Amino acid sequence: MKRVLAILCLGSLWYQAVAQQQAPAYPLVTHDPYFSIWSATDTLHQASTVHWTGKEQALVGLVKVDGVTYRVLGALNGLDDTGVLPARQTAVSIRTTQTVYQFQCGKAAVTLTFTSPLLIRDLMLMSRPVSYISYCVNATDNAKHAVEVYFGASTDIAVNGPSQPVTAKRYVSGQLSMMKAGTVLQPVLKKKGDDLRIDWGYMYVACPAASRPIQYISNAEDAILSFVKKQPAMVKGDKQQLLSNIVSLGMVGPEPKEQVFLLGYDDLYAIQYFNTNLKAWWKNSPAKTIEGELNAAWKEYATVLQRCEAFNKELHDDAVAAGGEQYAALCELAYRQSVSAHKLVRGPAGELLFLSKENFSNGCINTVDVTYPSAPLFLLYNPDLLKGMMTGIFQYSESGRFMQPFAAHDLGTYPHANGQVYGEDMPVEESGNMLILAGAIAVAEGNASYAKAHWKTLGTWAAYLLKEGFDPANQLCTDDFAGHLARNANLSLKAIMGLKSYAMLAGMLGETATAKRYDNSAREMAARWIQLADDGDHYVLAFGKPATWSQKYNLVWDQVLGFHLFPATVYKKETDYYLARQQPYGLPLDSRKTYTKSDWIMWTAVMAKDFNAFVQPLYRYITETPTRVPLSDWHETTNGKKVGFQARSVVGGYFMKLLDVKLNNGK
Repeated sequence: MKRVLAILCLGSLWYQAVAQQQAPAYPLVTHDPYFSIWSATDTLHQASTVHWTGKEQALVGLVKVDGVTYRVLGALNGLDDTGVLPARQTAVSIRTTQTVYQFQCGKAAVTLTFTSPLLIRDLMLMSRPVSYISYCVNATDNAKHAVEVYFGASTDIAVNGPSQPVTAKRYVSGQLSMMKAGTVLQPVLKKKGDDLRIDWGYMYVACPAASRPIQYISNAEDAILSFVKKQPAMVKGDKQQLLSNIVSLGMVGPEPKEQVFLLGYDDLYAIQYFNTNLKAWWKNSPAKTIEGELNAAWKEYATVLQRCEAFNKELHDDAVAAGGEQYAALCELAYRQSVSAHKLVRGPAGELLFLSKENFSNGCINTVDVTYPSAPLFLLYNPDLLKGMMTGIFQYSESGRFMQPFAAHDLGTYPHANGQVYGEDMPVEESGNMLILAGAIAVAEGNASYAKAHWKTLGTWAAYLLKEGFDPANQLCTDDFAGHLARNANLSLKAIMGLKSYAMLAGMLGETATAKRYDNSAREMAARWIQLADDGDHYVLAFGKPATWSQKYNLVWDQVLGFHLFPATVYKKETDYYLARQQPYGLPLDSRKTYTKSDWIMWTAVMAKDFNAFVQPLYRYITETPTRVPLSDWHETTNGKKVGFQARSVVGGYFMKLLDVKLNNGK
């Protein structure tokens, strides 16, 4: 445990080098679209913490040193006259699985660490809905000081709106003293939509019983006064309560002392999948309980932190080697956001389903053109999760529920996956996405077994693209906010990549004739594309529309999957053209507007000779944007403001450079 304390309180060398990271918002507790708490200010105690939607879900942290109380976490909302002083924040660092803050509280240094152990190679650990909040305190002089710590969590974490009545209780389970809260009515899976918070299931705040915590449930004012002035807390009401913990660390000297709190959420049932209510992945047997998971999380704390530290360092070092420190910072910020915009559940037959939510987009669940940009992260670290993002779409077609000869757009509105709700289809877009990703899984795993299980469906979609994909009709693509577009050159590239993926898969499965047919078609289309899209020093937005341009991000798979359908001169001509069109905060999506999508910039950058020429303006956007929300992937390149979307999984696309390095050693 001493090694863990040294890592948290003092930091390793690579951590110290990036200790002053900036972000639009800072991830604190990140598990799924409902259990997701952020700080939207650079100083942790400047404002209340919020759900990713922006609604308040307050966490409060206080540290008392020699009788003086300092605020380190959250705002007191009018209670500053209680004598609480704001601590001096000295550093903040965003690691892959942790956000770490450092403060000075009188003669004591405090390191406050939020750990959500989303280690996606370990599905049970990733699915466990428990985060750690660690206070690590040491004296900054040679004396010893009396230290107490306070951690409180608002019951707003368990409601959609503050008017909903809640019930709460305290009890002991195993090694932990616990508090539990949830709505009185418990409308399990009754609501669906975008700007919603969960209002069923129960939140839990736990602390090791051996630390002899003082725990109580009260309103915010009484909670703070009970810590600052030792006044007894009043009896709780039924709305907006704080689940409060006070622990004395005794006399603390230069040697650090740590106090850990656990915050968990049991959603009872997580997803409705074709009218069947499904439980989260961690509930793999009736014996599994949230109390058991909380106790396991505490028992495994030191081991989990060591594993998180190892993964933090692995990802950081690999990203620096691939693209530099700025690229690494982008990946570290994107990781937890991307993973926690999904819910991992067991399907009706026990199959893995990893279902995304279109956060502040339209609230759809399991959207294919959200899966597509998110895919590089999961291809890198656990392709089984990408399969879990695709399996529901395959089942939708193969069950006969979706009868079209192309792939569906979505499975419903989160958390109801009962069938497509989007107003129209994206036939070339989604079919191309599914074929490309099936091919990418085969390359990442070295076999085509997943594609084989859905071969008939893939064949139907490939036949559709062969007929309709090269010169697309007037239709939407994933960038649907830009409107309908006929003869979309970038969408044509997607069809070509999809057909080549199908040819590759057929070859891997020994279907030689099919492989040859589709390979020849893809190569013929590529040659035609070069001629039809050519506009002198670049390639057009749409066939037949000279003096237009667009990011050809779909072309990246030609490089990453080693298709070699297009010569290097195509990449160079197109990316050289982009350099003259960059704005202060990135490369616009196309010639129609100055807004952009940051995930597509990262794909475009992979194809460029100078990767960092595209990364640097994007890093500037991340660190300078005035829009303080979880990372928005759709922003204005002229001023860095968010246009739409936030907290979406698509920032997993930032990992395309790392995927390219893994599959091709960057060549």
